[in-house]
Amino acid sequence: MKRMILVLLLLLCGMTNSAAAGSDFDRLKTLAGQWDATSPEGKTRITFQLISEGTALMELMANESMVTVYHPDGESIMMTHYCAVGNQPRMRAQRSGGDSLAFQFVDAANLKGSSDGYMQRLVIKFQDKDHVTEEWTWAAGGKETTSVFQLQRVK
Repeated sequence: MKRMILVLLLLLCGMTNSAAAGSDFDRLKTLAGQWDATSPEGKTRITFQLISEGTALMELMANESMVTVYHPDGESIMMTHYCAVGNQPRMRAQRSGGDSLAFQFVDAANLKGSSDGYMQRLVIKFQDKDHVTEEWTWAAGGKETTSVFQLQRVK
């Protein structure tokens, strides 16, 4: 009997984690559309588009010609950022609060050396259905710089 209860508890925990990842990805999918983004560096247009029959979300930053693709990966969400510097960091999401998703660096393609710059972290904060903040952290030579983008949905 104890064994059966333990198995049921483990299954329930697994379903809860999968459900959390699913609900987080569903939340990301609500970003589909066009957004005006403002940062200290200036303004840009960001487009989020569901691709691959809704199993992935692509983010395109117009001025920088950079693409980020988000997708579920088992019990979490992964993203790959196709950076203008030519490397492709991958990050895994960690829930950081009720209205935030924090992505942490896992690895990167085309990262030549440890002193080369790359995107290390992304925090997405959902303020309401029309306002989102993205905090991108760049790492290079042992130093980090964070750029904050205020996104407002284009109506």
